[in-house]
Amino acid sequence: MPNDDLNDPLGYSADTPVRSSRALPWRMLGFGGLAAGVCGIALLTWWNDTGMGGEPFAVARIERLPSPPAAPPAVVPTAELTGGADTTGAIRAPLAARATASEVEMQSGVRVVRQGGGGPPGALVIQVPDDFGVHLTAAPDKRLVEKGRFGPLPRIGVDGSRPAEVYARPVITSTSLRTSAPRIALVVGGMGLSQQATQGASGKLPGAVTLAFAPYGVDLDKQAARVRENGHETILQMPMEPFDASQSPGPHMLQAAAPAEENIEHLHWLMSRMQGYTGVAGFLGAKFLANPAALAPILRETASRGLFYLDDGSIGASASGAVAASSGVAMLRTDIVLDASPKPEAIDAELGRLEKLARQKGSAIGMATGLPATVEQIARFARGLEKRGIALVPLSSLAAGPPAPTAGIR
Repeated sequence: MPNDDLNDPLGYSADTPVRSSRALPWRMLGFGGLAAGVCGIALLTWWNDTGMGGEPFAVARIERLPSPPAAPPAVVPTAELTGGADTTGAIRAPLAARATASEVEMQSGVRVVRQGGGGPPGALVIQVPDDFGVHLTAAPDKRLVEKGRFGPLPRIGVDGSRPAEVYARPVITSTSLRTSAPRIALVVGGMGLSQQATQGASGKLPGAVTLAFAPYGVDLDKQAARVRENGHETILQMPMEPFDASQSPGPHMLQAAAPAEENIEHLHWLMSRMQGYTGVAGFLGAKFLANPAALAPILRETASRGLFYLDDGSIGASASGAVAASSGVAMLRTDIVLDASPKPEAIDAELGRLEKLARQKGSAIGMATGLPATVEQIARFARGLEKRGIALVPLSSLAAGPPAPTAGIR
């Protein structure tokens, strides 16, 4: 039989010489020592009974190894951080989901400015380290949706929650920027008509830039969801009747001479095209916006659904300001249309004028179309704003009004 460890254990083989009988006393002495050892072990086991029923066990020393690199912080929804409903989006914080809002602020380096210097909730301005990210509240929020003839419509929740607040992006700035710094909101429109252009704009522009969607694109809900995943707040553009019929923006536009019921039906069609937006904006509409009687029902309906209204600033004779005051809607107006002239040097000049206006007024709104070349210029301008002492903010924050100054917080 061949040698192997199974048949010839511990190195023994048939070729191993047989030892002389004179070795037996030494073997017996060895066996005696082994027996004594076994008895000693039994005695020790009885004396130090471990409660393990005599089962063998081992004791090893465990040494702490160097800690591995920290994993990227997980996105923690605001609802988990505060224990309440998520109404302003969430900040990526390297803290346990069970932490309180106060603990989050103290441990993470986040600085929160609130009305009157109060405690959480109710953030107006949030300052975070540069490596933090933003995760907006998922849409649709079931509290804020009702069934309409053409699809889901936004609404104010029974708890008073409004889409303009729940779907908003928080104001997030670097800790190096003063909370009283001038603020600029940038709106880029025409999103949704080209999926490639929409994704290009979303990827190149900072998350604080608000993206405005035209209602005629394909899969608007999916497109809007993707840009919101990138941190962009969204609004919906409402086509309105121009004086020049050849410039008609498309079907379901709001018409100056149409009955209010018909325009409301068109508005519901437009509003059902996508979800998760904070407000609506006029598109074209010189004829419609010059007619207060036609505009008033639209703005009242907008207010009743918890949205704000943006006048895109392209129509000098717009009646929206006077009508908004009596309709109860929160209204904003674009200060400068950045690409009224599409020439690069003209856009740069308008961006410079917007920055100057923000320093004078405290805030300013600029709007442009989503043409690739325009997006590139706006992206370069937006990325340098904080270095020049200006905060880039989402549009909804200006609809809510400026934050009250808080002593002792930069």
